[in-house]
Amino acid sequence: MKFFLNRCLIVLLSGFCFALQTASATVRLPKLISDGMILQRDTKLKIWGWATAGEQIKIKFNNKTGKVVTSKNGEWSITFPAMKAGGPYTMDIMADEHLVIRDILIGDVWFCSGQSNMVLPMERVKEKYPDEIAAADYPQVRNFFIPTMADVTKLHDDLPGGKWLAATPANVLSFGAAAYFFAKQIYLKHHIPIGLINSSVGGTPIEAWVSEAGLKQFPLYQNKINKFKDTAYVSTLVNEARAAAKKQLPVIEDKGLMGPQKWYDTAYVPQDWHKFWLPGYWADQGVKGLNGIVWFRKEIDVPADMAGKLSKLFMGRIVDADQAYVNGVLVGAITYQYPPRRYTLPPGTLKPGKNVIVVKVVNTAGKGGFVPDKPYYLQVGDQKIDLRGDWKYKVGQVFDPGAAGDQGNSFSEQMEPAGLYNTMVTPVVNYSIKGILWYQGEANTKEPRSYQNLLPALINDWRSKWRLGDIPFIYAQLPNFMEVRYSPAESQWAELREGQRRALRIVNTGMAVTIDAGEWNDIHPLNKKAVGDRLALAAEKLAYHNQDIIASGPLYKSFKIDNNKVIISFDNAAGGLTVMNGGELAYFAIAGKDKKYVWAQARISGDTVIVWSDKVPDPLYVRYAWADNPEGANLYNREGLPASPFTTDTE
Repeated sequence: MKFFLNRCLIVLLSGFCFALQTASATVRLPKLISDGMILQRDTKLKIWGWATAGEQIKIKFNNKTGKVVTSKNGEWSITFPAMKAGGPYTMDIMADEHLVIRDILIGDVWFCSGQSNMVLPMERVKEKYPDEIAAADYPQVRNFFIPTMADVTKLHDDLPGGKWLAATPANVLSFGAAAYFFAKQIYLKHHIPIGLINSSVGGTPIEAWVSEAGLKQFPLYQNKINKFKDTAYVSTLVNEARAAAKKQLPVIEDKGLMGPQKWYDTAYVPQDWHKFWLPGYWADQGVKGLNGIVWFRKEIDVPADMAGKLSKLFMGRIVDADQAYVNGVLVGAITYQYPPRRYTLPPGTLKPGKNVIVVKVVNTAGKGGFVPDKPYYLQVGDQKIDLRGDWKYKVGQVFDPGAAGDQGNSFSEQMEPAGLYNTMVTPVVNYSIKGILWYQGEANTKEPRSYQNLLPALINDWRSKWRLGDIPFIYAQLPNFMEVRYSPAESQWAELREGQRRALRIVNTGMAVTIDAGEWNDIHPLNKKAVGDRLALAAEKLAYHNQDIIASGPLYKSFKIDNNKVIISFDNAAGGLTVMNGGELAYFAIAGKDKKYVWAQARISGDTVIVWSDKVPDPLYVRYAWADNPEGANLYNREGLPASPFTTDTE
């Protein structure tokens, strides 16, 4: 009996061990290698993954077969020869188990990266481009969006998530808008599958996207990276940041929610409310230095034919957080300042006659309120009720000036050198691509001169990691943003644009000039079609070798001094220069040895611009569109593309 029990135990243990071996033998593939993927045409294709050491892997794909034995550390890879565009195909992966990947296309893959303007989805521009979204039926244009993850301590072997989605009216809402318009133009031109891998995180600096090796020339970043190798040190920083964040949260004692009737309630009778002109900031309307909670209220009359129907409330953009109520019903809430406020009201929310709109705004820093020059209206079908004008406001709570603390020194791995490269770039470098799209810079405008070295460092670093040669690297120059200044002045945004322009010295790079596609009051301008289209123009020249097109607006090439005039020569001006919308050239400034710039007169002469000012008899330097928001800069080429801002000062 004892022998029998021992034999049974051995059999059971053997079965258990076999089960463990079977479980450990599971083949694991990278997130990118999955159903619906697009692989790069005309180059060797690496398929890789992980399995038990010594396991045999066999892959059949597009009439080709590859075999490999897993290494001691569980890694394996098989390289297939270059293939032409086509599909859909199926990939069979056979080991101790059989995996099948379906609906694979071969075409061109673009790695799209940067910060929030590369993230900004089509959903955010759906009111601007409703026809584009409705017509987005391109099953061979596909997007893989990588969720945010950062780690300063180590390289990751796989992405945190993501899946391939084809462009349909529903799916396209999650596509990055600039990348989608780029892909659409390339697809319609070449009719091959286009894959987008979007690896972008809002508000992040360029150094977070560069590898440790790529940052070797920057001692400050190298010192940080060396410290990050001590995981205990990083854990301390993370814990301190979490504690500081909790401490910074103000205690909410909102009077609007503490009385017998809430201030958004239809039964509430407002008393002692003050006048407010919307849109605007309360700091500009007699309320000084207030961070806290402010309630806004407006009564409107709704015609009977608009009542009871599905409607939308547009409240522009609000700094910072808001909750919107219509007739006592919460219709929407957003916790930070950047998204547009577009709230759908369920049928029955609006009543004939008097209706009450109440908006609660929470602001912790800077000027709180309603951003000007944004849409503020109530819409039912084609009918609109303008909500601009007189409102009433009342303060619900004043935050302690020290409650928010100093958030500038808080530790965040996605803001640190290599923190995003380690997690959102390095897992992709085995995946062959056609080229790179980059849309970033806003987060580095406080130190713009360093960008002149950081952008080339990123370009060279990524090219070395992909090992595909000098693949096209195409980027968007910063758009116009912030208030217009009517005198020549220094500008950090202009300095960073200059760094971007100078990066064109690197072989096989292209730049989309966007100083006419921004918005003075929004760091996330909605005109992403112009950005995508101009990125596509650069790709046509660099990646698709169409040398007959002018892929950019005029680019400063050189200058010479002729007595009291400076003659500026340009590239991309073969068809001639022009003044957009006629009139005189604007936004040229000139200076002598003292570098005190004054506005200059300027006129076009063929593919040059002649610049002068009677105030500067001995000119040495010229600037064009040198401002945060160079509104009125009007030098274009005949193809309708704007000239890049520049300075002739090479220091």
